[in-house]
Amino acid sequence: MFSRSFRLMSLLGFEIKIDPSWFLIAALITWSLATGYFPIVFPDASVATYTVMALMAMVLFFGSLILHELAHSLVARRFGMQIKGITLFLFGGVAELAAEPDTARAELWTALAGPAMSIVLAAAFWLAGMIAIVLSLPETLVAIFSYLALINLILALFNMLPAFPLDGGRVLRALLWKRHGDLLEATRVASLSGTVFAWVLIGLGVLSLFGGAQISGLWQVVIGLFLLGAAKNAYQQQLMTSTMAGQAVRYLMSTSVITTTPEQTLSGFVNDNVLAQRVSFSPVVDKGRLLGYIDLDTIVRIDQENWPITRIGDVFIAGDDSNTISPDMAAEDLLKIMNHSKRRKYLVADGTQLLGVISVSDLTGFLALSMQVGAASRGRRAASPFAKRRKTL
Repeated sequence: MFSRSFRLMSLLGFEIKIDPSWFLIAALITWSLATGYFPIVFPDASVATYTVMALMAMVLFFGSLILHELAHSLVARRFGMQIKGITLFLFGGVAELAAEPDTARAELWTALAGPAMSIVLAAAFWLAGMIAIVLSLPETLVAIFSYLALINLILALFNMLPAFPLDGGRVLRALLWKRHGDLLEATRVASLSGTVFAWVLIGLGVLSLFGGAQISGLWQVVIGLFLLGAAKNAYQQQLMTSTMAGQAVRYLMSTSVITTTPEQTLSGFVNDNVLAQRVSFSPVVDKGRLLGYIDLDTIVRIDQENWPITRIGDVFIAGDDSNTISPDMAAEDLLKIMNHSKRRKYLVADGTQLLGVISVSDLTGFLALSMQVGAASRGRRAASPFAKRRKTL
């Protein structure tokens, strides 16, 4: 998800990373605090003072976000879930779970941990502000502590809204999952609540834009669009995972595969496979033995004038555990691998014998057919005389 992020530090065994988009929101928060918030709550100070206060508040706020996500991560680890890391990005921070919680209890406590930490931080900063007043410390510190107490309280309350993928939406999903035992339906309802909230936020943002509050209105629209996409993606992801349950790769892979040989030239591959067959990915096979694959991305990195004299055997990608899988692998396991890697196609082989190729399009095609079959089955049941009589009883 955050391919451009870089490591900041390690904390309690978790990698803390920063996505480049974070710098935009950090600059925006610093600017708004230095030119808007602090001049109002602490008037008659210099521009330099406001700038230093804003920088301190911004750093401590994002430190609070890290602790919020760290709370999620510690509880998730307690329930046996793997955490890829904590990343700061445009919309705040996120703990990247390698997989979704496998029980409603784990989902509930993991979701509650973050807002609980934010409430603790809000109380701690409020207390720090009171101590600063008693000790007659600089008023600038009191203003900074007051802001941090307020923003952490707002963060906790906002995250507890029952709108997926916010923490409150995950709490809602956990409760529905626990009560009805159906994770997919719980995800659908929680995602629907997230979608409704996102559209409300977008609507409020548009009204703010027309009301003259351009920056806050635009920010509400951007956050609403992000939540809208995240809510929809969460349900689609869970739908695919549920549909793939119990399916093996061998039943979903494509077996009609156009292969090539190590002796073929790159120009021959482009003409015979890419242009004529509309194929940009081909397994490389020599005398029935799978060697690896060649794709268009590899070829275009080579100067075109060298294509006629360059053999595929000189540039192909060798098959290994990173690009070749067993036909007995569970489809849901493959889906997890695809979600956490950039690779979207895999060779399927038994030893050195090529059996097929499986791609994201194979998985989504199976999902679409499953949904059509399910819809048709439900339609037939609803239309049967027995179903009608049962409804009238």
